[in-house]
Amino acid sequence: MRLDNIKTDKAFQYSYLLKRIFPYIKPVLFRIILGFLLAVPLGLLDGVTALALKPYIDVVVNGNEMVYHGITLTRDFLAFIIPPGIVIFAGIQGALRYINTYLSDWVSLTISNSVKIDLFKKLIYLDSKFFDENASGLVISRFLSDPSYASSQLIGSIKNLITSFTSALGLIGVLIYNSWQLALVGVIVLICAFMPMAILRKKIKEVSNKTTVVGGNITTAYNETYSGNKVVAGYNLQEDEFTKIKNLIRETFTLQMSLTKRTGWLSPIMYIIASIGIAIVMYVGNELIKTGNLTTGSFASFITSLLLLYKPIKTLGQDLTGIQSVFVALNRVFDLFDLDSRIADKGKHEITKAPDSIEFKNITFSYNEGTEILHNISFSAKRGQTIAFVGNSGGGKSTIVNLIPRFYDIDKGNILYDGIDIREYSLNSLRNSVSEVFQNNFLFRGTIKENILVGKKNATLEEINKVIKASHLDEFVDSLELGLDTQIGENGSSLSGGQRQRLAIARAMIKDAPIVVLDEATSALDNKSEKIVQKALDNLMKNKTVFVIAHRLSTIFNADKIIFIENGNIAEEGTHEELLRIENGKYKALYNMQFKNQQELEIV
Repeated sequence: MRLDNIKTDKAFQYSYLLKRIFPYIKPVLFRIILGFLLAVPLGLLDGVTALALKPYIDVVVNGNEMVYHGITLTRDFLAFIIPPGIVIFAGIQGALRYINTYLSDWVSLTISNSVKIDLFKKLIYLDSKFFDENASGLVISRFLSDPSYASSQLIGSIKNLITSFTSALGLIGVLIYNSWQLALVGVIVLICAFMPMAILRKKIKEVSNKTTVVGGNITTAYNETYSGNKVVAGYNLQEDEFTKIKNLIRETFTLQMSLTKRTGWLSPIMYIIASIGIAIVMYVGNELIKTGNLTTGSFASFITSLLLLYKPIKTLGQDLTGIQSVFVALNRVFDLFDLDSRIADKGKHEITKAPDSIEFKNITFSYNEGTEILHNISFSAKRGQTIAFVGNSGGGKSTIVNLIPRFYDIDKGNILYDGIDIREYSLNSLRNSVSEVFQNNFLFRGTIKENILVGKKNATLEEINKVIKASHLDEFVDSLELGLDTQIGENGSSLSGGQRQRLAIARAMIKDAPIVVLDEATSALDNKSEKIVQKALDNLMKNKTVFVIAHRLSTIFNADKIIFIENGNIAEEGTHEELLRIENGKYKALYNMQFKNQQELEIV
C-alpha cells in the first residue's frame, strides 16, 4: 500500500470524480449556485465599455445622430451619460466580484476542511504496515496538501471558468451587434484558440503526480532533519542533508519547468492566433467602412471587444489547465479514501474480563511477502503470568508482542484469547485490554496530566495522583511550579529519559488493562534511572498477564517463562533456573556474557 505506487488512472473521468465529491458539495450547494449565478452578470458586464464606444464615437465624436426606439439621442446627452454610466457599471461589477469572491472562498474552505477531516479519520484507522511503508513527508503531502488544493481550487476554477465564458459570450454578442461578418472571424479565432487544450491533459497529470512524490520527499527530509537534529550534528551530516534537500529542490524545479515547457507554448500560440484574427479584422473592417456597411464607432467598438475578448479567452485556457490539475488532485484524494486497513475489524466478540489464557499457535508472519520473520511460533501464557522474550536484535521479539494487540495480522496460525482467535474480537475491546510501554514511547504535546489521561479520559484526580505515586513520578511532579499542568513539549522534549518512561508507565497504569506489553522499556536508561523505572514497572505488572522483551536479564529472573528467540524461531523455553541448566545453552551464554563476575551482577 505504498502511496507512490498508487496509479491515478481516473483523473479525467470527470463524472466519476464529481460524483465522489458531491457529498461534500451538497451541504453548500445553494451558495455554490448563487456564486455561479453571480459569475454570469460579472462576466457579461465586461462588454459594457466596448458597447458604449459605438454611440460615443458615432454621436459624441463624429456628431452623427442616433435614434433609439423612435427617440433621438443627442450629442450632449450621450456625452453626459456615457462616462458616469461606465463608472456605475464598474462599481456594480466590483461589488459583484467581492460578493462572488467571498462566497467562493467560504465554500472552498468549507469543502476543503470537510475533506481533510474525513481523510484524517481514514489515516488514523490505517494499519501499522501502512506507516512502515510510507515516508512521513509523502503522507503529509497526500493527506493534507492534495485535499487542500483540490477542494479550494475546484469551486474557484469553475466560477472563474463561468465568468470567463460569460465574458467571452458578452463580448461576442457585442461583436455580432457591431458586424456579423467580423464576428465570424472572431468566432473562428476563438475555436482555434481552444484546440491546443486537449493536448495538455496527460502532460499535466504525469508531471503533477511526480511533483507530489518529490514534494513528499522534501517534507520527509525536513522532518528527519528536525527529529534527528542531534544525529545530524553529532555525525557532521549537515552537508549531506543540505545536498539531499538541494537535489530534491532541483528535481522539483526540473519537473515544474518540464510542465512549463510542455504547456507554456499555449500563451504565445494564443497571442499569434489573436494577432492573426485582429489583422484580418482590420483588413475586412476597413473594406466594410469604405463600402458604408460599418460605422467608425461600430468598428472601434468591435476592435475594443476583440481586444478585450483575448483576456477571457486566455483566462479560459488557464482555468481549463487549472481544472485539469484539480481533477488530478481529486483523483489522488479519492485514491486515499479507497485505501482500506489490512486489519479488518469484523469481530463479534467483546473482551469483558482478563483472559485466563493466551496462546500463540503455529504462528507464521512476514512484513513483506516472501520474507518470513516468524516461523511456526507456539507458546502459551496463563492469567497473571509473566512471559519474557530474550535474544539477539532482529530475531523477531518485537514482532511477537506487536501481534498481541493486532498491530499486524499473522500469515498462518492462530493467536487465541481463552480459546477464541483474536480476529473474532472487536479491535476496540482487544486493544482496550492491552497496555504498552516501549523503549521509545511517544508522548503528545501538552501537559503531564493530558498525557496520563490518554490512558483513561474520565480518570479522576485521585486516580491520577495514585498512578503518579505508583510510577514514582510524584517527587518530580511536586518539584514543578505548575505540577500536572506543566507542558512537556513536543514528544516530551523537556523530560529526561527516565521521566518519559515513568510518564508512559503512568499512562499504562491508569488504563488498567489486564495484559501488559513491555518492549525493552528500560534498555535505554542508566542504572539509576533503570532502578526507579523498574520499581514503577513492578507496580504496573501486579496481577497482570505480562509480555516483556528484556535487554537486561536481571529484570526477568522471576519471569514464569523465558523464551529465547533466534532468527524467528523459539530456540529455548523455560524458567531462568531451567535455562541455566542447559549445557551450552543460548540463554546461559547470554547470561554469562552479561554477568562475567559477581561484581557486575551486584552493580546491575
